[in-house]
Amino acid sequence: MARFETTIARPVSQGVEINKVLRNTYMLLSLTLLFSAGTAGLSMVMNFPPMGMIVTLVGYFGLLFLTSKFRNSVLGLVFVFALTGFMGLTLGPLLNFYLTALPNGEQVVMTALGGTGIIFIALSAYAVVTQKDFSFMGGMLMVGILVAFIAGLAAVLFSIPALSLAVSAMFILLMSGLILFQTSEIIHGGETNYITATVTLYVAIYNLFLSLLSILGVMGGDD
Repeated sequence: MARFETTIARPVSQGVEINKVLRNTYMLLSLTLLFSAGTAGLSMVMNFPPMGMIVTLVGYFGLLFLTSKFRNSVLGLVFVFALTGFMGLTLGPLLNFYLTALPNGEQVVMTALGGTGIIFIALSAYAVVTQKDFSFMGGMLMVGILVAFIAGLAAVLFSIPALSLAVSAMFILLMSGLILFQTSEIIHGGETNYITATVTLYVAIYNLFLSLLSILGVMGGDD
């Protein structure tokens, strides 16, 4: 009898823990998105110049490393906000560019923002409601993101607009897959650290928004 009760209690306990991780992840993600939006707004109001690719990459990977290193401590939360705040600062000059360079810049930015929100909510809801396991996508996403990242660097270094556009399209697909994968990992117990989960989803949302903005910007510029 005791063994039967233990068997029942274990899945219930595991389910409670998974729900806790999911709840904490979405709560922290909401706060970091608001904080990032605030720093982006500050960057826009202060008219900060673009930080440049090297500063952006060093800041991003450095803070990402520190967040991962201290993910099991309170310092992890500090570095999560440092990372997302920094990424918001890098976003401000880009938004100012789109708003001033395109005649319909505000529409382009709002469409990219709305599209990002719709895609994230739809994919997250699909993963949670269907309870499908997307863990098989892990390896493919890792390789795909690495290839897209290298291709993106090449597009910037050699000024190849067509390649840049192709990379943006790749990132939309890859980040959509990453949202499905990370949400699936949480609800199936593969990810138990809400700080790590938050950073992964934030990066997916950030890159999804940038990719949509890039494609919509080209379409808007053609008009």
